[in-house]
Amino acid sequence: MVTDEGITPAELGSALEEREFESLFVGEHTHIPVKRETPWPGGGELDDVFYRTFDPLVALTAAAVVTERLLLGTGVVQVTQRDPIVLAKAIATLDRVSGGRVISGVGAGWNREEVRNHGTDPRTRMAVLRERVLAMKALWTQEKAEFHGDFVSFDPVFSWPKPVQEPHPPIIVSGNHPAVVDRVLDYGDEWGLIWLPFMDGGDANLADLIADFRRRAEEHGRGYIPVTMFQVPPDAGVVKRIAEAGADRVLFSLQTVPKADTLRTLDTMAQLMA
Repeated sequence: MVTDEGITPAELGSALEEREFESLFVGEHTHIPVKRETPWPGGGELDDVFYRTFDPLVALTAAAVVTERLLLGTGVVQVTQRDPIVLAKAIATLDRVSGGRVISGVGAGWNREEVRNHGTDPRTRMAVLRERVLAMKALWTQEKAEFHGDFVSFDPVFSWPKPVQEPHPPIIVSGNHPAVVDRVLDYGDEWGLIWLPFMDGGDANLADLIADFRRRAEEHGRGYIPVTMFQVPPDAGVVKRIAEAGADRVLFSLQTVPKADTLRTLDTMAQLMA
Protein backbone atom coordinates (compact mmCIF):
# COMPACT_ATOMS: atom_id res chain seq x y z
CA MET A 1 0.00 0.00 0.00
CA VAL A 2 2.10 2.89 -1.32
CA THR A 3 1.21 6.14 0.47
CA ASP A 4 2.52 9.64 1.07
CA GLU A 5 4.02 8.48 4.38
CA GLY A 6 6.42 5.84 3.06
CA ILE A 7 9.01 5.16 0.40
CA THR A 8 8.15 6.64 -3.00
CA PRO A 9 7.01 4.25 -5.75
CA ALA A 10 10.05 5.06 -7.89
CA GLU A 11 12.44 4.38 -5.01
CA LEU A 12 10.58 1.18 -4.19
CA GLY A 13 10.65 -0.03 -7.78
CA SER A 14 14.39 0.58 -8.08
CA ALA A 15 15.08 -1.14 -4.76
CA LEU A 16 13.05 -4.20 -5.75
CA GLU A 17 14.74 -4.58 -9.13
CA GLU A 18 18.19 -4.15 -7.58
CA ARG A 19 17.39 -7.04 -5.23
CA GLU A 20 16.04 -9.17 -8.12
CA PHE A 21 12.44 -9.38 -6.99
CA GLU A 22 10.03 -10.48 -9.70
CA SER A 23 7.21 -8.01 -9.18
CA LEU A 24 5.61 -5.13 -7.32
CA PHE A 25 1.89 -5.33 -6.58
CA VAL A 26 0.17 -2.17 -5.36
CA GLY A 27 -3.21 -2.08 -3.62
CA GLU A 28 -5.77 0.69 -3.65
CA HIS A 29 -8.72 2.32 -2.04
CA THR A 30 -10.04 5.51 -3.61
CA HIS A 31 -11.22 6.64 -0.16
CA ILE A 32 -12.69 5.29 3.05
CA PRO A 33 -16.04 6.72 4.21
CA VAL A 34 -15.83 8.17 7.71
CA LYS A 35 -19.12 6.51 8.61
CA ARG A 36 -18.10 2.96 7.80
CA GLU A 37 -20.40 0.05 8.62
CA THR A 38 -18.69 -2.73 6.65
CA PRO A 39 -16.23 -4.59 8.91
CA TRP A 40 -12.69 -4.98 7.64
CA PRO A 41 -12.15 -8.67 6.70
CA GLY A 42 -8.80 -8.60 8.51
CA GLY A 43 -10.50 -7.80 11.79
CA GLY A 44 -9.79 -5.04 14.29
CA GLU A 45 -9.41 -1.36 13.54
CA LEU A 46 -8.77 -0.14 10.00
CA ASP A 47 -5.30 1.36 9.59
CA ASP A 48 -5.15 4.80 7.97
CA VAL A 49 -2.94 3.31 5.25
CA PHE A 50 -6.18 2.27 3.55
CA TYR A 51 -7.25 5.84 2.91
CA ARG A 52 -3.80 7.25 2.14
CA THR A 53 -2.99 5.00 -0.84
CA PHE A 54 -1.66 6.45 -4.07
CA ASP A 55 -3.54 5.71 -7.25
CA PRO A 56 -2.05 2.32 -8.17
CA LEU A 57 -1.61 2.96 -11.89
CA VAL A 58 0.14 6.28 -11.30
CA ALA A 59 2.38 4.66 -8.66
CA LEU A 60 3.21 1.76 -10.96
CA THR A 61 4.01 4.15 -13.81
CA ALA A 62 6.55 5.86 -11.55
CA ALA A 63 8.08 2.45 -10.83
CA ALA A 64 7.97 1.49 -14.51
CA VAL A 65 10.12 4.36 -15.76
CA VAL A 66 13.01 3.54 -13.39
CA THR A 67 12.99 -0.24 -13.96
CA GLU A 68 13.45 -2.62 -16.88
CA ARG A 69 12.41 -6.09 -15.67
CA LEU A 70 10.11 -5.62 -12.67
CA LEU A 71 6.56 -6.84 -13.26
CA LEU A 72 3.93 -4.27 -12.29
CA GLY A 73 0.76 -5.56 -10.66
CA THR A 74 -2.44 -4.12 -9.29
CA GLY A 75 -3.26 -5.99 -6.15
CA VAL A 76 -6.05 -5.24 -6.60
CA VAL A 77 -7.61 -2.46 -8.67
CA GLN A 78 -11.20 -1.79 -7.58
CA VAL A 79 -12.91 -2.26 -10.94
CA THR A 80 -16.39 -1.59 -9.54
CA GLN A 81 -15.23 1.93 -8.70
CA ARG A 82 -13.87 2.78 -12.14
CA ASP A 83 -15.21 3.45 -15.62
CA PRO A 84 -14.14 0.41 -17.71
CA ILE A 85 -13.31 2.40 -20.85
CA VAL A 86 -11.04 4.77 -18.92
CA LEU A 87 -9.52 1.92 -16.89
CA ALA A 88 -8.82 -0.15 -20.01
CA LYS A 89 -6.95 2.78 -21.56
CA ALA A 90 -4.96 3.42 -18.38
CA ILE A 91 -3.87 -0.22 -18.04
CA ALA A 92 -3.01 -0.48 -21.74
CA THR A 93 -1.02 2.75 -21.51
CA LEU A 94 0.95 1.40 -18.54
CA ASP A 95 1.60 -1.82 -20.45
CA ARG A 96 2.97 0.29 -23.33
CA VAL A 97 5.05 2.53 -21.07
CA SER A 98 6.55 -0.48 -19.30
CA GLY A 99 7.15 -2.59 -22.40
CA GLY A 100 4.55 -5.22 -21.52
CA ARG A 101 5.10 -5.76 -17.79
CA VAL A 102 1.59 -5.31 -16.37
CA ILE A 103 -0.43 -7.84 -14.36
CA SER A 104 -4.00 -6.78 -13.64
CA GLY A 105 -5.28 -7.98 -10.29
CA VAL A 106 -8.99 -7.11 -10.11
CA GLY A 107 -11.54 -7.00 -7.32
CA ALA A 108 -15.07 -5.88 -6.53
CA GLY A 109 -14.27 -4.22 -3.20
CA TRP A 110 -15.12 -5.31 0.36
CA ASN A 111 -16.17 -1.88 1.64
CA ARG A 112 -19.79 -1.51 0.66
CA GLU A 113 -19.97 2.20 1.54
CA GLU A 114 -16.92 2.92 -0.61
CA VAL A 115 -18.40 1.03 -3.56
CA ARG A 116 -21.75 2.80 -3.14
CA ASN A 117 -20.09 6.22 -3.27
CA HIS A 118 -19.02 5.41 -6.83
CA GLY A 119 -22.61 4.78 -7.93
CA THR A 120 -22.38 0.98 -7.85
CA ASP A 121 -24.93 -1.01 -5.88
CA PRO A 122 -22.87 -3.27 -3.58
CA ARG A 123 -25.41 -6.06 -4.07
CA THR A 124 -24.56 -6.29 -7.78
CA ARG A 125 -20.83 -5.55 -7.57
CA MET A 126 -19.73 -9.07 -8.58
CA ALA A 127 -21.82 -8.91 -11.75
CA VAL A 128 -20.51 -5.40 -12.41
CA LEU A 129 -16.93 -6.64 -11.96
CA ARG A 130 -17.47 -9.42 -14.50
CA GLU A 131 -18.95 -7.18 -17.16
CA ARG A 132 -16.35 -4.45 -16.77
CA VAL A 133 -13.50 -6.95 -17.05
CA LEU A 134 -15.06 -8.50 -20.16
CA ALA A 135 -15.62 -5.04 -21.62
CA MET A 136 -11.96 -4.14 -21.01
CA LYS A 137 -10.88 -7.34 -22.75
CA ALA A 138 -12.97 -6.33 -25.75
CA LEU A 139 -11.36 -2.87 -25.78
CA TRP A 140 -7.89 -4.42 -25.57
CA THR A 141 -8.36 -7.02 -28.30
CA GLN A 142 -10.83 -5.64 -30.87
CA GLU A 143 -10.19 -2.96 -33.48
CA LYS A 144 -13.83 -1.89 -33.28
CA ALA A 145 -14.66 -2.87 -29.73
CA GLU A 146 -18.26 -3.51 -28.76
CA PHE A 147 -19.91 -4.77 -25.58
CA HIS A 148 -23.49 -5.12 -24.42
CA GLY A 149 -24.41 -6.28 -20.93
CA ASP A 150 -26.70 -5.36 -18.08
CA PHE A 151 -24.23 -2.91 -16.50
CA VAL A 152 -21.87 -2.03 -19.37
CA SER A 153 -22.99 -1.33 -22.91
CA PHE A 154 -21.43 0.47 -25.84
CA ASP A 155 -21.64 0.20 -29.62
CA PRO A 156 -18.45 -0.24 -31.69
CA VAL A 157 -15.69 2.16 -30.62
CA PHE A 158 -12.05 2.83 -31.47
CA SER A 159 -9.83 2.70 -28.40
CA TRP A 160 -6.04 2.81 -28.36
CA PRO A 161 -3.41 2.08 -27.23
CA LYS A 162 -3.71 -1.68 -27.24
CA PRO A 163 -1.55 -3.49 -24.68
CA VAL A 164 1.87 -4.83 -25.66
CA GLN A 165 0.97 -8.23 -24.19
CA GLU A 166 -1.25 -10.41 -26.33
CA PRO A 167 -4.08 -10.91 -26.06
CA HIS A 168 -3.90 -8.61 -23.00
CA PRO A 169 -2.24 -8.29 -19.58
CA PRO A 170 -3.11 -11.31 -17.42
CA ILE A 171 -6.11 -10.86 -15.15
CA ILE A 172 -5.78 -12.12 -11.56
CA VAL A 173 -9.16 -12.64 -9.89
CA SER A 174 -8.62 -12.60 -6.15
CA GLY A 175 -10.53 -14.02 -3.21
CA ASN A 176 -10.87 -17.13 -1.07
CA HIS A 177 -14.62 -17.65 -1.40
CA PRO A 178 -15.51 -20.84 -3.33
CA ALA A 179 -17.42 -18.72 -5.87
CA VAL A 180 -14.16 -17.00 -6.86
CA VAL A 181 -13.02 -20.19 -8.63
CA ASP A 182 -16.01 -19.89 -10.95
CA ARG A 183 -15.03 -16.29 -11.68
CA VAL A 184 -11.43 -17.25 -12.45
CA LEU A 185 -12.59 -19.96 -14.83
CA ASP A 186 -15.05 -17.53 -16.43
CA TYR A 187 -12.91 -14.45 -17.07
CA GLY A 188 -9.60 -14.71 -15.19
CA ASP A 189 -6.10 -15.80 -16.14
CA GLU A 190 -4.77 -16.41 -12.62
CA TRP A 191 -6.22 -16.99 -9.15
CA GLY A 192 -5.22 -14.79 -6.23
CA LEU A 193 -5.54 -16.34 -2.76
CA ILE A 194 -5.15 -14.56 0.58
CA TRP A 195 -2.78 -16.27 3.03
CA LEU A 196 -4.42 -15.22 6.32
CA PRO A 197 -7.12 -17.94 6.50
CA PHE A 198 -4.48 -20.65 6.06
CA MET A 199 -2.11 -19.31 8.70
CA ASP A 200 -2.98 -21.75 11.50
CA GLY A 201 -2.20 -25.23 10.23
CA GLY A 202 -4.16 -25.10 7.01
CA ASP A 203 -1.47 -26.61 4.75
CA ALA A 204 -3.42 -29.73 3.75
CA ASN A 205 -6.54 -27.70 3.08
CA LEU A 206 -4.57 -25.28 0.91
CA ALA A 207 -3.00 -28.09 -1.11
CA ASP A 208 -6.38 -29.74 -1.60
CA LEU A 209 -7.91 -26.42 -2.60
CA ILE A 210 -5.28 -25.75 -5.26
CA ALA A 211 -5.39 -29.33 -6.54
CA ASP A 212 -9.17 -29.16 -6.89
CA PHE A 213 -8.86 -25.82 -8.68
CA ARG A 214 -6.35 -27.25 -11.15
CA ARG A 215 -8.64 -30.24 -11.79
CA ARG A 216 -11.59 -27.96 -12.50
CA ALA A 217 -9.49 -25.80 -14.81
CA GLU A 218 -8.54 -28.86 -16.85
CA GLU A 219 -12.17 -29.97 -17.01
CA HIS A 220 -13.14 -26.53 -18.33
CA GLY A 221 -10.46 -26.72 -21.02
CA ARG A 222 -8.47 -23.90 -19.43
CA GLY A 223 -5.26 -25.84 -18.93
CA TYR A 224 -2.80 -24.73 -16.24
CA ILE A 225 -3.83 -21.55 -14.41
CA PRO A 226 -1.26 -19.98 -12.05
CA VAL A 227 -2.04 -19.29 -8.39
CA THR A 228 -0.67 -16.24 -6.57
CA MET A 229 -0.70 -16.07 -2.76
CA PHE A 230 -1.23 -12.56 -1.39
CA GLN A 231 -0.29 -11.07 2.00
CA VAL A 232 2.41 -13.60 2.89
CA PRO A 233 4.67 -12.88 5.88
CA PRO A 234 8.42 -13.12 5.17
CA ASP A 235 8.84 -16.46 6.90
CA ALA A 236 10.77 -19.38 5.39
CA GLY A 237 8.43 -21.99 6.82
CA VAL A 238 5.36 -20.24 5.46
CA VAL A 239 6.91 -19.86 2.00
CA LYS A 240 7.82 -23.56 1.97
CA ARG A 241 4.27 -24.58 2.92
CA ILE A 242 2.77 -22.41 0.21
CA ALA A 243 5.18 -23.70 -2.44
CA GLU A 244 4.55 -27.32 -1.49
CA ALA A 245 0.80 -26.69 -1.73
CA GLY A 246 1.26 -25.77 -5.40
CA ALA A 247 1.15 -21.97 -5.55
CA ASP A 248 3.21 -20.25 -8.25
CA ARG A 249 3.88 -16.80 -6.79
CA VAL A 250 4.28 -15.50 -3.24
CA LEU A 251 3.62 -11.82 -2.55
CA PHE A 252 5.17 -10.59 0.69
CA SER A 253 3.28 -7.96 2.65
CA LEU A 254 5.35 -4.80 2.99
CA GLN A 255 4.49 -2.31 5.71
CA THR A 256 4.22 1.35 4.81
CA VAL A 257 7.20 2.85 6.65
CA PRO A 258 10.00 5.34 5.88
CA LYS A 259 12.53 4.52 3.16
CA ALA A 260 15.39 3.35 5.40
CA ASP A 261 13.15 0.91 7.27
CA THR A 262 11.69 -0.36 3.99
CA LEU A 263 15.13 -1.04 2.51
CA ARG A 264 16.18 -3.03 5.57
CA THR A 265 13.01 -5.11 5.29
CA LEU A 266 13.65 -5.69 1.58
CA ASP A 267 17.16 -6.92 2.34
CA THR A 268 15.70 -9.49 4.75
CA MET A 269 13.08 -10.55 2.22
CA ALA A 270 15.71 -10.83 -0.52
CA GLN A 271 17.75 -13.21 1.62
CA LEU A 272 14.67 -15.35 2.17
CA MET A 273 13.84 -15.27 -1.53
CA ALA A 274 17.37 -16.37 -2.42
